[in-house]
Amino acid sequence: MENFSELIQKRRSMRKFTAEELTADEVATLMRAALMAPTSKRGNAWQFIVVDDKETLARLARCKENASQFIASAAIAVVVTADPVTSDVWIEDAAIASIYLQLQAEDLGLGSCWVQVRERFTADGTPSGEYVSQVLDIPQPLQVLSIVAIGHKGMERKPFNEEHLQWEKVHLNKYGGK
Repeated sequence: MENFSELIQKRRSMRKFTAEELTADEVATLMRAALMAPTSKRGNAWQFIVVDDKETLARLARCKENASQFIASAAIAVVVTADPVTSDVWIEDAAIASIYLQLQAEDLGLGSCWVQVRERFTADGTPSGEYVSQVLDIPQPLQVLSIVAIGHKGMERKPFNEEHLQWEKVHLNKYGGK
């Protein structure tokens, strides 16, 4: 990417991936970005589980009733967890790390998509976080926030169209201020 503005304009959720695997260097670059994500008081309450096993990816694809099936076709899925005992802002810290992963993926020319896990449910009503924790043997008190599916892009998406920016949602000095 030439600059950050171009990066955020081009980053779009990708739910179709090719069968091409990621290199070890690509995975290391992705995880380096996640580990550099800022956290409250540099508490680093997050932990990441990188999954590249196809059978496990297929199981993770069932973590929600809808909108998670594409995980099965990703080259990797990064499960983003954090410890709520270590940080009261674990959700925010894990969310920042999740988006750092996505921005780094785009910078590498890869596609990604965030799968929300916290406060979601499987088709049989099991909390998605419990399901993922069982599949991956995640210990308590770690909580799963998201799964970021990453792989080589299986389709083209147009960059974000700035004509859709909702400038009316920007307020100056007070709500309703122009």
